[in-house]
Amino acid sequence: MTPTSIPSTHAPAPVGIVHLGLGAFHRAHQAVYLERNLARHDGGPWGIASANLRSNRQLVELMRERDQRYHVAEYTDSDTLTLREIAAIRETLYAGSGGEDLEALLARMSEPGVRIVTLTVTEKGYHLDPADGRLLLDAEPIRHDITNPTQPRTAPGMLVEALARRFTAGTPAFTVLCCDNMPDNGKRTRRAVIELARRRDEKLAEWIADAVAFPSSMVDRIVPAMSEAEFERLRTLGIDDPVAVACESFSQWVIEDDFPQGRPDWQHDGVQMVADVAPFEAMKLRMLNGSHSLLAYLGALAGIETVAEAVGRPEFAALLRGYMRREAAPTLAMPADIDLGAYADRLIERFTNDSLHHRLQQIAMDGSQKLPQRWLTGAQKQLEADGEIACTALGVAAWIRYTAASNLAGESHPVDDPMAETFAALHANHDKPEPLIAAFLALDSVFPSELADDARFSRAVLDAYRTLNECGVEEALTILDVPIR
Repeated sequence: MTPTSIPSTHAPAPVGIVHLGLGAFHRAHQAVYLERNLARHDGGPWGIASANLRSNRQLVELMRERDQRYHVAEYTDSDTLTLREIAAIRETLYAGSGGEDLEALLARMSEPGVRIVTLTVTEKGYHLDPADGRLLLDAEPIRHDITNPTQPRTAPGMLVEALARRFTAGTPAFTVLCCDNMPDNGKRTRRAVIELARRRDEKLAEWIADAVAFPSSMVDRIVPAMSEAEFERLRTLGIDDPVAVACESFSQWVIEDDFPQGRPDWQHDGVQMVADVAPFEAMKLRMLNGSHSLLAYLGALAGIETVAEAVGRPEFAALLRGYMRREAAPTLAMPADIDLGAYADRLIERFTNDSLHHRLQQIAMDGSQKLPQRWLTGAQKQLEADGEIACTALGVAAWIRYTAASNLAGESHPVDDPMAETFAALHANHDKPEPLIAAFLALDSVFPSELADDARFSRAVLDAYRTLNECGVEEALTILDVPIR
């Protein structure tokens, strides 16, 4: 393989954007768009300061050692690779629990030159109830931020403290741009921030409600966790970079155009600036992310490790086509120029990219936070329209079985989820399918009561669960009334 290399050559850029969540997705997505922007202008006011909110500081140290430069390896397939050098991130900070750079982060967010704060902290990082979007005031990190508002540990708490400093100083508010996979992610972030601010100062909360823009966005790029095998593959190409990230070549970013203090001219860098991101958000969550979750839980139960391996099996590819076309697409109201059938076909094509080694275990994380927006909202719409839910019910059944921490062959796997202890207790206390399914559907932080109480849904999930346990995944796809053709 002879990769195409694109070095970074633009002038150093002052920080105009602070990002919370220095993970692989941010470095392979938002930072790449800003790199393109800075390259077009040979610099400009939109350099990024990125903060790691996780529990170790190694990534920050490695980024600093490399003068904040790193590589993004974009794979079209196993034979086509573009290597981009990224220098859009000008500063990295460690502000995780006990992180020594918290004050530096808050000071940076308070600077007048910072006009946008973006976030990729995962769904659980907002401490919102997945079912109704309310701020979880009893969550320990939120309780800490209410008691210690100037030393916040959560992303909402950091936003509130930085905005409080700007409010006191008379500095215009920055725009808050959520880039996590949540429906109405701007509105949800706004609710979390205002609810937390209200516990501190009603006038501050009113100012945030009036002065701070929270545009929604939709992000799309498959960015697997890096493995030692991927680092070694890059080393064979002459790239010895411990903070490199690998991803697919496809990338999409759709943003509501609401930036009172200004923004980069992203529209020239491939970003879609729109008046309403909701249709694109729902399309991606239900079709791409919903399909990924189907693969994650069913594939894991069958002992499959990667997305490409799963989609390479005809029965799984057929399941995804049936789910997207018959259960997800009917719930969407898209602009006239969007062809959902073509979108579904393109997703299958992307999933077959075997150069990415996208592990199902990575996708399976935090299912309690993801299921409501990926499957359950669509299932409610389908039931209201007397539509099909067989694929979704099978997915929910597979997720419940997955939370038992073993696949159908009895091989154990970790359950990485904020509710993992709750799941373990439910499995320990219910050894029969019917009470177990009833107990899971009673989790109102995951399942809306209207859906949990619908006999059509609960019966479909119970039937699917029994069939999975008794017959296995592949047989279940044949026995159950799942529209896979």
